Amino acid sequence: MAIRLNKVFQTAAWLMRVSPARFDAVRIRSLDHLVLTVADIDRTVRFYEALGMRGETFGDGRVAMRFGDQKLNLHQAGAELAPHAARLTPGSGDLCFLVEDSLDEVAESLFRADVPVELGPVARTGATAALASLYVRDPDGNLVELSQLTAS
Repeated sequence: MAIRLNKVFQTAAWLMRVSPARFDAVRIRSLDHLVLTVADIDRTVRFYEALGMRGETFGDGRVAMRFGDQKLNLHQAGAELAPHAARLTPGSGDLCFLVEDSLDEVAESLFRADVPVELGPVARTGATAALASLYVRDPDGNLVELSQLTAS
C-alpha cells in the first residue's frame, strides 16, 4: 500500500509541475519574429519580397523580412546564431500569412512573379476565423499559406 501511495504522490507532484495552471502568470500577447533556416538568403529575400514583405539588415549584418509588426529572421544554413532550434532544416516550415488583397489578386501577383500555386483556393480554419487560402512553396520548400479572412 505504501508503494502505491508513493506512486500516486509522485504522479501528483509531476502533474503539478507540468500543469498549464502552473503557468497562468505567463500571458503571450503576440508573435514578434520567427526564424527560418535557409539555404540561400538572397534567394529567400527575393521570394518573400514578391509576397510584399520588406527585406532589412540589422545587427551585425543579419537579414529579416518585415511585414506589419512582425518579421521573419533568416539564418544561413550552417552559419546559424546560437541559441537556435534543435534541428535546423531548411524547408521544414509551414507558415500562414493573412493577405490584404483578394485571392484572385494574390494569384495574379504570384503568376507574374513565377511562383506556382500548389493548392487553392481552399477553405481552412485560422486562429480567429475561417480562411480562404492559396498554398505556395518558398525556395527551400517551406509551405507558405496565403490566406484571406472569410465570413463564417
